[in-house]
Amino acid sequence: MNEQARPRTPKPYRRPKKDPVRILAFEALRAVDERDAYANLVLPPLLKKAREKDDFDGRDAALATELVYGTLRRQGTYDAIIAACIDRPLREVDPPVLDVLALGAHQLLGTRIPTHAAVSASVELARVVLGDGRARFVNAVLRKIAQHDLDSWLERVAPPYDEDAEDHLAVVHSHPRWVVSALWDSLGGGRAGIEDLLEADNERPEVTLVARPGRSTTDELFDMLGEESGLPGRWSPYAVRLAEGGEPGAIEAVRDGRAGVQDEGSQLVAIALANAPLEGTDGRWLDGCAGPGGKAALLAALAAGRGASLLASEKQPHRARLVERALAGNPGPYQVIAADGTRPPWRPGSFDRVLVDVPCTGLGALRRRPEARWRRRPEDLEGFAPLQRALLREALQAVRIGGVVGYATCSPHLAETRVVVEDVLKGRAGPAAEAEWVDARPLMPGVPALGDGPDVQLWPHLHGTDAMYLALLRRTA
Repeated sequence: MNEQARPRTPKPYRRPKKDPVRILAFEALRAVDERDAYANLVLPPLLKKAREKDDFDGRDAALATELVYGTLRRQGTYDAIIAACIDRPLREVDPPVLDVLALGAHQLLGTRIPTHAAVSASVELARVVLGDGRARFVNAVLRKIAQHDLDSWLERVAPPYDEDAEDHLAVVHSHPRWVVSALWDSLGGGRAGIEDLLEADNERPEVTLVARPGRSTTDELFDMLGEESGLPGRWSPYAVRLAEGGEPGAIEAVRDGRAGVQDEGSQLVAIALANAPLEGTDGRWLDGCAGPGGKAALLAALAAGRGASLLASEKQPHRARLVERALAGNPGPYQVIAADGTRPPWRPGSFDRVLVDVPCTGLGALRRRPEARWRRRPEDLEGFAPLQRALLREALQAVRIGGVVGYATCSPHLAETRVVVEDVLKGRAGPAAEAEWVDARPLMPGVPALGDGPDVQLWPHLHGTDAMYLALLRRTA
């Protein structure tokens, strides 16, 4: 006689394990998506709160940071891979589910985390933040992703370079196609250069400090950091690079404002303007777009060393307060005001040197703000164009005859750089400004690959800086 099969005893329900590192990374990605926040603003307070708990240490903070920034940088690539593993359009997947999948994909394809650990940790995260039902979907997709490494996936999801070069680069290097096209136009050259640039955009940037002249020195920063934590700057005489894992907020000179965190590209722009040759007086300087205050603080320190004063103007009051904080304690005279640089309160011809670091798409800082590449659209260029031209026109009115204007922007897009300057000089953006180009290249001594001039475009892959642009103009009449 056959015995009846015994009914299976259901497994007792197991509560999901809460992983504070991955929950924090998920919360940061949701803030970026839902609130259009920037990771560099969202992540620090989340990490600070987590560090207050005894079970969250420095290694946890480093992993959370890598998960957030790595996922954002590679979002385009991971989206293409996820799309190949599901049976519906990607747009039909709920954004929180996509965030968990992308975090899992980054652990599988972009880190050294073992496959089983990456999948199980991601499924546990899904159970906590999405529920058991959607966690099963996450599990199924990640197991498909885990069947191949990144190179194998790219062969499957990226079109061949010979068939569509821009789309190939967009998928492989995780940039929108229009950004690839714009960067390639600005850079010129063949495949190697653009690939080097796109790869540099996906690398974690170094943290660079600036020792503000008259207030701090690089030697002082090296003493505070120690031999293992501080590296000389590549180009700026005021720069000190932090070794990986260095914490700027722990440095006394940074806490009290005598030094600051500032990319070397930004330092070079301020130094070049300050050192541009002048005839006659050199007592009044203007930063017409001063927020949040990094370049203004360096300019104020340089001006103080020559007995000059700086007026720092910023349209947005909350950003003007950031400028005040950055300049606090400067040894020389300065003033911070909230004013619109397109309708300025100062008289024409009032200044010897003027800087306008104009609002732009920020395509030159994609290393630091990787989410900006997915947030920006080509039509944003049209929105910035009138403002950029108006600010440059007013800057040329603000400087005296013989004085120098620096037009700077953290974008290499031609529509935000040389085209703006040429339009203003030729009168295509209003009354023609009577000014001449000043060759900016000699004012960045030792910096290679600065192009044909007279303007300068810096590049992450060539100079290790953000892609800052600088044009120097001398008013002639």
